[in-house]
Amino acid sequence: MRLLLLVRHAVTEHTGARLSGWMPGLHLSEEGRRQAAGLAGRLEPVPVDAVYASPLERCQETAAAVADARGLKIQTLEDVGEVRYGDWTGRTIKELGKEPLWKVVQASPSAARFPAGESLYEMQARTVLAVERLREAHPGQTVLVCSHADVIKALTCHYLGMHLDLFQRVVVSPASVTAFAFGPGPYLVRLNDTGGNADLAPPKRARRRRGKKEAAGAEP
Repeated sequence: MRLLLLVRHAVTEHTGARLSGWMPGLHLSEEGRRQAAGLAGRLEPVPVDAVYASPLERCQETAAAVADARGLKIQTLEDVGEVRYGDWTGRTIKELGKEPLWKVVQASPSAARFPAGESLYEMQARTVLAVERLREAHPGQTVLVCSHADVIKALTCHYLGMHLDLFQRVVVSPASVTAFAFGPGPYLVRLNDTGGNADLAPPKRARRRRGKKEAAGAEP
């Protein structure tokens, strides 16, 4: 493989608030559809030979924005699907933050196993194997894989030679592109590319609070 494009799906109504996991029937929101269209536009100059996607709707719909414009068929690859969060699936991030396991997930991801689900290490192993098979199947080609944040973070750790316990130091935003080129070894050429710098701005709520404080402290 010449180039691997790891794309995170665009946003849904759950993104950032709830751990969606393998919940069925979760589609892109209106904002997510705009993000997917923008992603397709950003990737327009890049020749893509094949498009693969997690079986979950949010990935299929994001990948379709790229594939349809090029006349490519999306090939579904279950092994790049989301972490199997088991009993955590569908619960809110606020609620999960109170669980003792949450601290393990943040500090020592390689030791984290989700109740009635899989471990992050198992997820990394299956996704790395899936991508290695793609590399063998697509010599000299550019392949796009639409997947999920934790999956892309785990793959990034692997190809950079980083331990999985550094997993939480990697940020992967919705509709972002992380790209690896392959020569004698893997080379990171893009990380969390969203096509702009808006993701570096503070959240709107934080900006509003700061604005109110400045207004309250202003001289008459």
